[in-house]
Amino acid sequence: MSEMSDPFSFNAGAVESEYTGNIGQTFLELGEADEDILLVSPDLGAGPITGAFVKKFPDRFIDTGIAETNAMSVAAGLASYGFKVYVLQMGAFGAIKCAEQIRADLAATQMPVRILSAWSGLAMGFFGTTHHAIEDIAITRAIPGLTVVSPADDNAARALLQATMDLPGPVFIRLSDASVYPVYDSVPPFQAGRFMCVREGSDATIIGTGLGTQLATGASDLLRKKGIEVGVLDANWLKPLDEDAIINAARSTGAILTVEEHGVIGGLGSPSRCGYASPALPALRIDC
Repeated sequence: MSEMSDPFSFNAGAVESEYTGNIGQTFLELGEADEDILLVSPDLGAGPITGAFVKKFPDRFIDTGIAETNAMSVAAGLASYGFKVYVLQMGAFGAIKCAEQIRADLAATQMPVRILSAWSGLAMGFFGTTHHAIEDIAITRAIPGLTVVSPADDNAARALLQATMDLPGPVFIRLSDASVYPVYDSVPPFQAGRFMCVREGSDATIIGTGLGTQLATGASDLLRKKGIEVGVLDANWLKPLDEDAIINAARSTGAILTVEEHGVIGGLGSPSRCGYASPALPALRIDC
């Protein structure tokens, strides 16, 4: 985890970490390539994720003040006029506080708005439970018409920003806040709705998402030194979910563990258990 920054800085972007800051260049490049890209943010925006964009394109940045729900509705309105709108939100507020706006204003109308949900999971744990984001996967996956992605590291974030740029409808991009064990040496060639195999293994499979994939990969490498071959799948796409990958992993290794910064109910583990319980695997036992 990143070290605690000054929580009382006038610039909220000061709490951003080196990890999330590394995707700022990608976001700037997207803005340079498409003048219809706008950024909306509730009292954020000057940090490493979007600071370079704001500096270069100040006329394409709208600060709604500390009004997260309004930011979603403003983004929907701008998108209805043909703009490609990104909303930078704190993970603790982006999904749980704005669920109604995401459902009614973005998903039901299929507005092409991308939600950059920064500091997800326990990244802002130093602020206490008000700033934990451990329900957002459950909330966003439950909203019809909303795509949900969760990059494992900086290169994965760059890949998913590029891959989701022209998708129809809204996209929730769950950004973590740590670089403890980077997974990808370069920008990976993700396929929409498909997990990425980052470690092969025959004894068990760990499916991680976000920071969980980093931790799973590190664990796999340690276990490999002890002769235990544990495969790792990166759930970079959480919706649509790669159920085929879950079933194939269950068939090939017989044991699946999920790792994520999220509560047990509704997180990656829940749909993975559903896949594990597929009629295609009638003989496998499910341990919850």
